Amino acid sequence: MPIHNADIAATFEEIADRLEIQGANPFRIRAYRNAARTLGELPQERALLEKGEDLTRLPGIGDDLAAKVREIVETGHCSLLDRLRRELPPAVTELLHIPGLGPKRVKVLYHELEVQTVEQLYRAARDGRIRALPGFGEKTELNILQTVEAHASQTRRFKLAVAAQYADALTAFLQTVPGVGQATLAGSFRRMRETVGDLDILVTAAAGSPVMQRFTAYDEVADVLSAGPTRASVMLKSGLQVDLRVVEAKSYGAALCYFTGSKAHNIAIRRIAQQRGLKVNEYGVFRGTERIAGEDEASVYRSVGLPFIPPELREDRGEIEAAHGGRLPNLVELADLRGDLHAHTQATDGHNSLREMALAAKALGLQYLAITEHSRHLTVAHGLDPLRLARQCDEIDQLNQELDGITLLKGIEVDILEDGSLDLPDDVLGRLDLVVGAVHSQFHLSRAKQTGRILRAMDHPHFTLLAHPSGRLIEQREPYDADMLRIIRHAKDRGCFLELNAHPDRLDLLDSQCQMAKEEGVLVSINSNAHSSFDFSNLKYGVG
Repeated sequence: MPIHNADIAATFEEIADRLEIQGANPFRIRAYRNAARTLGELPQERALLEKGEDLTRLPGIGDDLAAKVREIVETGHCSLLDRLRRELPPAVTELLHIPGLGPKRVKVLYHELEVQTVEQLYRAARDGRIRALPGFGEKTELNILQTVEAHASQTRRFKLAVAAQYADALTAFLQTVPGVGQATLAGSFRRMRETVGDLDILVTAAAGSPVMQRFTAYDEVADVLSAGPTRASVMLKSGLQVDLRVVEAKSYGAALCYFTGSKAHNIAIRRIAQQRGLKVNEYGVFRGTERIAGEDEASVYRSVGLPFIPPELREDRGEIEAAHGGRLPNLVELADLRGDLHAHTQATDGHNSLREMALAAKALGLQYLAITEHSRHLTVAHGLDPLRLARQCDEIDQLNQELDGITLLKGIEVDILEDGSLDLPDDVLGRLDLVVGAVHSQFHLSRAKQTGRILRAMDHPHFTLLAHPSGRLIEQREPYDADMLRIIRHAKDRGCFLELNAHPDRLDLLDSQCQMAKEEGVLVSINSNAHSSFDFSNLKYGVG
């Protein structure tokens, strides 16, 4: 894949940012910034890496930086940046996008207050903990608070499962309109982001199709924001904005790529096309005035020398380099799942019996289901004490003798107490097939204490799986402050695993943390956290 000078400069800038946040040697940081400036200012047409060119002749480029430039060009990535990304929480660099926060201030926030996410930044500003830091003050703290609040209030977000209710119904409606060929959801919904701000729908339609009139007259439309022959925008009564675009069949793939995004991914694809003398837009791929691709998405990627990249990967997080190098992963599909290791029954806060949950899981095609009731510490959920858990184990053994095609596993979702101990004794836990540990209290411990608490729980000989590892509830509760990379590496050392909780309120782990777990060799279990026989449908969101 062609590498732009600007790409190399951006890599060096990110290295410098991360080194500065870490508190590295100032001269080393300055060297990367100077090199980034040098490379960024070079004209793109200059053959920067012609065979045999001495890169050290460029200002600020020594032997070490020249070697890194060659590494980036030859491999598509930089091993130093890869390592720095593993050493710092992925979200830290998002703080750099907050106006008024450069690397020096982010460094102070990270080291003094252990702030690593925008949510934690907001909490620290709201609690008045930033003003006392050197280089900040009360005015800066107020500006940070207002900036984060303004950013958060810009667009109302809808949880993926909520948006799906409107999206699926509307798409099905559009497919019944005379003359409509294809109707496909695009945007962040198609990329399976945890929340969406609006819906983008693309349709192909024959001339004279009344699709636009039917769309704007749809029963759930509260307000028509705009309407034209090929595009319209409406606000549903739910408050969800929907944009519809009618495209020609020959441009359908190009439009789907364009409107699926993400923006950063699309920009990267356009840069590759430009290097090949091509132009990519929503209408197709063009060489001069000749359209050479665009009827489907695969043709768009093929035109720039890449295999098809699945929508869920299109975030400009290394997927283009992986595609170019033949390293794209095979994504998990819903049909790949064979079991679910986190489910509840009416014995605690679930709504169905053991048998009903087992039959529902079997109907979905699962071969095993772990019943993991809450433990006694979670009194609000009527958690099980040792005696009630023993009785349920006996019930599971009996039911397994009667069931055909599915096996129930005996488990527990045991509370991790503040000191890292587990809520039930060893002799009880030792009878189970698996132990799912979960934090359900004391969410506001310091990063060090929260991390240590979880690590001590994972050291327990019967510990199997860490449930909803960040503890977040989308739009309700922030993640607790814990060192996820350290937790993942400890799981590897201990031989235990992490959950991706597919409940739409959680979707926890984050996608980036799942990738981190894979890179560290730690298995992730996609679980429904089902509390009823209907909740196994949550699995598709975890897969997404």
